Amino acid sequence: MTSSLSIEDKLHRMGESARAASRVLMRTSDADKSRALLAMADALLAQRDTVRAANERDLAAARANDLAPALLDRLTLTDRGIDHMAAGLRQIAAMPDPVGRISESTLRPNGMRVAQMRVPLGVIGIIYESRPNVTIDAASLCLKSGNAAILRGGSEALHANLALGEIIRAGLEHAGLPSTAVQVIDTPDRAAVGALITMTEHVDVIVPRGGKSLIERLARDARVPLIKHLDGNCHVYIDRAADADRAHSIAFNAKTYRYGVCGSMETLLVHASQADTVLPKLAQAFIDHGVALRGCARTCARVPQATPATDEDWATEYLGPILAIRVVDDMDEAIAHIARWGSGHTDAIVTQDSDAATRFQREVDSSSVLVNLPTCFADGYEYGLGAEIGISTNRLHARGPVGLDGLTTYKWVLNGEGQTRG
Repeated sequence: MTSSLSIEDKLHRMGESARAASRVLMRTSDADKSRALLAMADALLAQRDTVRAANERDLAAARANDLAPALLDRLTLTDRGIDHMAAGLRQIAAMPDPVGRISESTLRPNGMRVAQMRVPLGVIGIIYESRPNVTIDAASLCLKSGNAAILRGGSEALHANLALGEIIRAGLEHAGLPSTAVQVIDTPDRAAVGALITMTEHVDVIVPRGGKSLIERLARDARVPLIKHLDGNCHVYIDRAADADRAHSIAFNAKTYRYGVCGSMETLLVHASQADTVLPKLAQAFIDHGVALRGCARTCARVPQATPATDEDWATEYLGPILAIRVVDDMDEAIAHIARWGSGHTDAIVTQDSDAATRFQREVDSSSVLVNLPTCFADGYEYGLGAEIGISTNRLHARGPVGLDGLTTYKWVLNGEGQTRG
């Protein structure tokens, strides 16, 4: 694949074989799909050393190229992470098959019945950066929901993605399914992305998982519809009615669980009535943990180590040990701040006031709105979806962590006994 044309030709061949595989998957039983997933889980654990060695090659190259710490964190596959991936495969295998599920039917006056049937989207292209675990998550969710998948991971994770691709292929073949049901693009050339996002005859939807530059490029150039995963500029609001100890625990976990996840808290909002009691202790805990603080004037007055925040700080997804903090007078100001600076990803309130919790969940327009929980729970596995193919900030077709149902659509199915329209 030494030229753009040869890459385009290869992608079209992949698209053709994916389309053919998708037709097989439409009639594949849940037992066979689950058999493939369980075989993948077994192979993943058996080949742990091979996967880790491939990942180490990627990490060595990434360090040599000065990859950002947050991206290095996302790139790293630990033993715990591999165990988590295998558990996700088994969880998805055990979940009910969404394909063919019929909604409650409606009986029309003429005696015919009208219902909806869940069906796969078809062929899904997934474009993602850094995280090799997405290769397993995407493959498993697409397969269980009856979709063929073409996966294009970031060049920094190429060796790990190809190793995982071999495990996926072996699992498919073990269950007698087409090996082309999940294909991993084996070139880091960006021309492959350009081909994938314009193959409307072969690909039904693109799911991008990456930074703003990737999303902006795809939104500009793609001809295939997108389920967009935008940045996670997530907020935690400590309400006037928050329990101080709970607020401390939730806010600290929301930021420090892992800096590189898209559900990491990037801005902390504190009600003015809580600022003197909660903020100094919490700020010191962040400082002791190595988190640099950016604050509004009222924050800086209480936390001398904080530097004055700018508009850029309010707008930034840091994905690192930096946190913006703002003291607000009431919930109106907190909600307005989130509406102005948030990305519609995940936001949380800490409060003992049920009315405040209800209002926050109703008025904050994000794909996930949490009460008394840290934003780092924004994860398909934690939601009971087994895994996620991404966290969509779209309103159409899916929103929030996209699991099995988000990878299906529906068709109308009508049944009658010979009625005719008069």
